[in-house]
Amino acid sequence: MAAVGDLHCRDDQHGRFRHLVKQVNASADLLLLCGDLTDRGMLEEGKVLAEELSALRVPCAAVLGNHDYEHGQVKDICAELSKVGVHILDGDHFIFEKVLGVAGVKGFGGGFGNATLQAFGEGQTKSFVQEAVTESLKLEAALSHLDTEKKVVIMHYAPIPDTLEGENIEIRPFLGTSRLSMPIDHYGAAYVFHGHAHHGAREGKTKSGIPVFNVAMPLLTKFTPEQRFALMEV
Repeated sequence: MAAVGDLHCRDDQHGRFRHLVKQVNASADLLLLCGDLTDRGMLEEGKVLAEELSALRVPCAAVLGNHDYEHGQVKDICAELSKVGVHILDGDHFIFEKVLGVAGVKGFGGGFGNATLQAFGEGQTKSFVQEAVTESLKLEAALSHLDTEKKVVIMHYAPIPDTLEGENIEIRPFLGTSRLSMPIDHYGAAYVFHGHAHHGAREGKTKSGIPVFNVAMPLLTKFTPEQRFALMEV
């Protein structure tokens, strides 16, 4: 599996991902995209990315990120990507060759452990917490319907704090929440991939020991500029 997030494709970047697609075709059987596929959530950006991904010769499953929602054109962006075979997951799953199930959600923020934000006080706070709860329930539903031999999870926001090391401590509660790790630990998975944390750490583990990888492209570019995606064997 090749996994990467935070492509931040812009409408003036024709050809930017040509080499990445060529590398994926040569080295992977499946491509997983972990959100922020576009830079400003514009349809034209989605069209450029679809053009780039049209050269893929392997299946592709993806989730959206916060940037993809910026201009309210999510449905149109998803429609463009679906034309080139990209499976956008939002609380559902994709099954690869009957043995590998991919569960995907966008995720949300809210903090971790004892510092997880609770639904108390103003309506705005309750709405923020509810979004994180809803994303966690969507992931639980996706995982509960998977009976494949192997499972992986993709999301945009981080399910653990470990992969946020390196980010400004003040913004870490907005980069993910441990609510997302609960269904993962309950149902199990071989790997979890997320993006969003451009300055975070590359890997960590959930409480039950499931490996979590931060595959934000800006982070990967710092360590492996010749290969801007993670490559894992399942």
